[in-house]
Amino acid sequence: MKVKLKYFAHLREIVGKFEETINLPEDATVKNLLEVLSETYGVAFRDYVYEKGGSEPSPNLNFLLDGRNIMMLDGMETRLYDGCVFVIIPPVGGGV
Repeated sequence: MKVKLKYFAHLREIVGKFEETINLPEDATVKNLLEVLSETYGVAFRDYVYEKGGSEPSPNLNFLLDGRNIMMLDGMETRLYDGCVFVIIPPVGGGV
């Protein structure tokens, strides 16, 4: 199946692109996707996406599947499907 990925902020710098479409097995989950991306983009990606030295995603990031936060679905075990759009949203700061 094909999954479209969109990257923002520092993650865009790490992967070197705004978006891409990748092929995954039909039964792939968010966890599987992040493992594939970690293998593809290396330590910089892994350190950005996961808690330091761990396998849990950083609480500072939001992971959206077709605009829905995966934590409101099945978390890292959320199943992906053909044509879905997956986005990793970094923390946003600002103010006066």
